[in-house]
Amino acid sequence: MRLRALATATACGLAVLFASAPSASAAEGQFTYLYNAPAGPAQLGVLTDPPSGVCLTLLEVAPEWTPAAHSPRNHTGSTATVFTGPDCEGDWFSLRPHGGHASERLKLRSVVFS
Repeated sequence: MRLRALATATACGLAVLFASAPSASAAEGQFTYLYNAPAGPAQLGVLTDPPSGVCLTLLEVAPEWTPAAHSPRNHTGSTATVFTGPDCEGDWFSLRPHGGHASERLKLRSVVFS
């Protein structure tokens, strides 16, 4: 009987431990960029706690006929690698974690976080 109670307590303890552990698969924080909306001023795009290791195409600028996004700011805890093309293709540039940024000269359409 004691063995069963001990096994149940251990299993519950492990379940609580794994449920309360922070996710290691997200770049915690925000990544922002500017993009030009049709017939309007520049808009702010925001990715909050984006997944790590997954290419994210910026939907607002995915079509090649739209102007690319610019002025990225990386306020996540991970390195952000931005690409000139959708699907993480084309030229790339890395932005350091916790404040890495670039000017409006850096054009981007997709990003991946380490």
